[in-house]
Amino acid sequence: YESIDTILEKGTKSLNIEQFVEKTEKYEALILDVRHQSQFIEGFIPNSMFIGLNGTFAPWVGALIKDIHQPIILITPEGKEEETITRLARVGFDNVIGYLEGGFETWKKSNKSIASITSISAEVLEENIKHGAIVFDVRKPGEYDNEHIENVTNTPLDYLEEHLNEFPKDTSFFIHCAGGYRSVIAASILKMNGFDNVIDVAGGFSAIRNTNIKRTEPTCSL
Repeated sequence: YESIDTILEKGTKSLNIEQFVEKTEKYEALILDVRHQSQFIEGFIPNSMFIGLNGTFAPWVGALIKDIHQPIILITPEGKEEETITRLARVGFDNVIGYLEGGFETWKKSNKSIASITSISAEVLEENIKHGAIVFDVRKPGEYDNEHIENVTNTPLDYLEEHLNEFPKDTSFFIHCAGGYRSVIAASILKMNGFDNVIDVAGGFSAIRNTNIKRTEPTCSL
């Protein structure tokens, strides 16, 4: 294992736009965006994966990035580069090869293409469900079994990539988790896999509970 000092020295390399693009292509690096989900959905570098520092960051990195040797380039809030590299290293991901200097704002100012995710309220979801909307619940099975929207199946985030063929490519669909963090992770993975018709439900199931959307009876209080 490399020492944390070596890992930090390698990872805290500030990259300008040209270096960022060059290294991403040369090393087939994963662009990992760790900003807050509310910032990510507004705009991000195409083909970025979102896993925000504000949530259960390390466990989701371990669950969703299959290769611990995967080269990673970071998009972080200013001043969060070292913290991100350290938290990645704690779960075995020690191949960060740099970060984009100035983060997403630098990309935005370069006039390069920007991706975004449509996010709607639970109330808007309620209206769409009346018209036959397709909805996916990406929570854990235990959360789903406790209570879920009627006639909606469970597609846990942990196993999302094993179920990609279940998502439609020719019509819009909605995804939700418990509070809005995991659904944005899921949306970023779906966008990376060519699903541009994914719509996030802001606030997740916590917000859905405050609507008249038909749900199963809860089995216990969570």
